[in-house]
Amino acid sequence: MISKLLIANRGEIACRIIRTARRMGIATVAVYSDADAKALHVRQADEAVHIGPSPAAESYLVGEKIIAAAKQTGADAIHPGYGFLSENAGFAQAVIDAGLIWVGPKPASIEAMGLKDAAKKLMRAAGVPVTPGYEGEDQSVERLKQEADAIGYPVLIKAVAGGGGKGMRKVDAPEDFEAALESCRREAKASFSNDEVLLEKWITSPRHIEVQVFGDSHGNVVHLFERDCSLQRRHQKVIEEAPAPGMDEATRQEICAAAVRAAKAVDYEGAGTIEFIADASEGLRADRIFFMEMNTRLQVEHPVTEEITGVDLVEWQLRVASGEPIPLKQEELSINGHAIEARLYAEDPAKGFLPSTGRLDEFYIPTLHARVETGVEEGSSVSPFYDPMIAKVVVHAPSRRRAIAALQEELDGTLVHPVKTNAGFLWLCLSDSAFQDADLDTGLIERRGEALMPPADPSLANLDVAAAAEALSWEWREDTIPGHKARELTGLRLNGPARRDVHFILPSGESASGQITRRAQEDDQFEVWTRDTGEGILIVEQGQTYFLRRRVDGTGHASAADGAILAPMPGKVIAVDVAEGQAVTAGQRLMVLEAMKMEHALTAPFDGTVTELNASEGGQVQVEAVLAVVEPKEE
Repeated sequence: MISKLLIANRGEIACRIIRTARRMGIATVAVYSDADAKALHVRQADEAVHIGPSPAAESYLVGEKIIAAAKQTGADAIHPGYGFLSENAGFAQAVIDAGLIWVGPKPASIEAMGLKDAAKKLMRAAGVPVTPGYEGEDQSVERLKQEADAIGYPVLIKAVAGGGGKGMRKVDAPEDFEAALESCRREAKASFSNDEVLLEKWITSPRHIEVQVFGDSHGNVVHLFERDCSLQRRHQKVIEEAPAPGMDEATRQEICAAAVRAAKAVDYEGAGTIEFIADASEGLRADRIFFMEMNTRLQVEHPVTEEITGVDLVEWQLRVASGEPIPLKQEELSINGHAIEARLYAEDPAKGFLPSTGRLDEFYIPTLHARVETGVEEGSSVSPFYDPMIAKVVVHAPSRRRAIAALQEELDGTLVHPVKTNAGFLWLCLSDSAFQDADLDTGLIERRGEALMPPADPSLANLDVAAAAEALSWEWREDTIPGHKARELTGLRLNGPARRDVHFILPSGESASGQITRRAQEDDQFEVWTRDTGEGILIVEQGQTYFLRRRVDGTGHASAADGAILAPMPGKVIAVDVAEGQAVTAGQRLMVLEAMKMEHALTAPFDGTVTELNASEGGQVQVEAVLAVVEPKEE
C-alpha cells in the first residue's frame, strides 16, 4: 500500500483526496503556488511544497517541479486529481520513470483515448456504438465540407484534441460551414496546439449520459452505473445526477456493457468515464446512445456515483494503484436511491457569468442534508488564476424528487458575500418544470434564458424580512475539521416595539423604504437566512445573496447613501475624474474601474456634489466597496 501520497492538484479535489488518504493511514503532501499559500488544501495536508508563481503554467502544470516535490518529501505516489496534468500521458510516464506510483491509468491508455478521432475508430472496432460522422486524415476544407454535406445538417465540428466545450461549433446550414470551421480551428489551435477536427451528426434532443468504469492490473473491469450530465451551459456541466432519470434496466445493461468493452479495449486501469450522447427524442434507447469520448481520470461529478453505490472511488484508486484487485465484483454493485450534485461557482449570472474573485467574507452552506466538497472556507480568497468552482453540493435521497427538494433547501440557505455565485441560478434550474419532470437535454438552459436568471432585488413585502433581520443572532459551533467553524441561524420571535421604519438601498441601486408592524401573536416568528454586516443586511432568497445597504434607521429622510457609488466587482481603479467637493451632473463620469480585462465607467446618478471620495488611481478595490458618495442637489 502507498505510504505517502503527493497530490498534484489544488482546491476541493485536493481536500477530497486528503480526506480518504487520512482515513486509510496514508500521509499526504500538498503542492501550492503563490496564490494558494494559505489555501485549505495546504493546511489540511501533512506536508506542503511551494512549486512556483500563481499562473498554472508556471506551477501546477510544470511536471518537473511536482516530481521534484515528491522526491524531496519522500512520497512514493502521485495522484493527479482532475484537470491540470491528470490526462497528460507524458507526465504519467515521467512519474513512472522516476520510480513513483502513478495513481491513474497507463500512459498508453491515456494516449489511446486522448484524440477523439482515433478513440472513435478504436471504439468502433471494439463494438461500441459511435455517432455517425467523419474522422478522416484529409483535413482540407473541401473534403470536410463534402463530408458534412453527406452527413446532413446540422453537423457538429469538434477539435480532435478538444475538451471542456472548447473547439466545438454547431453548423446549421452549408453556407455557414467554412466560417464555423475557421473559428473552430483557431480556438483549437490556441487551446490545444492542434487544429485538426472531426465531424459528427448533430443530435436534435441530446442528453449527456456517462458511465463510471474501473479497471485493475489483474484484468478486471467493472462499471458503477451511469450518470446524467445533461444540464449544461455553454457545454459546461452545471448539475449532474445518478442514476440517469428515465433509464430502463435493459438500456442500462446495454450501455454499461458497452462502456466496459471500451475500457477493456485500451487495457484500462483505475477510474475512468465513458461519455455517451443520447438522442432522447423518443426517450432513452440503447440504439440511440453513441460514444463521445473517454475521460481517463476521476471526474468532477464522481460523488454522485459514490452516493448511490456506497463506494469510495478515491480509495479504490489508491488500492488499485498499489497493485490490489478491485474491491468488489460486478454482481456486488447496485444502485441505492438518487443523488444530485450542483457546482457552485464564483461567478455573476447578472454579468454574463463572469468569474467573481476576491475575499469570501461570508461563506456558509447549511449542510442540512448535503455532502459539501470545497477547497475554501470563510476568509479564503477566490483567485483569478484558476477555475472559479468553489464547492460541489451533493445530496442523496430515496427518490429523485426528494433529492431535488433537499438540494434546493441547501442552496436556499447558501450565503456567500461579497463574491458573487451562481447559487440562485442553480436553485432556479432545479425549480424548472422540465428539469423536475426529467424532460432533459443539453439545450434546456439556453432555451429557458432569462427565466433562470435571479432577480435583481429580493421580493420583500414592505421590507419586513429585512427589518426583522436586524435582530437575528448567530450561534457558533465547531465543525468536524479542526479550526473550521460554521454558522447556524437562530429563529427570531417578533415582539417589542409595535412599528418601525426601515430604509435600504436595493441591489439594483433603487432606494426603498417600508414600515413593519410587529405581529401580536407570540407564536409567530420569522426564520430567514440573513446577516447584519453593520453597513447593511445580507439576505438569502432562493439561493441568491442580496446586500441591502442601510440608509437611515427610524426616519423617512433620504441620506447621502442614496448616491453611494459602489464597485460592481473587484478590480483596479485606473482613472479618477473628480475631486471631493466637486459639483457633478447626472451621467458624468466619476472614475474608471478595470476588472476582468474590461473597463467600467462609474457615473453620477444625479446632479449633486461629491461629498466623499474613497478611491485613488491605481488602487485595488473589492466588490461593493463604497468608492464615492454624491449628495443630491437641493431643489
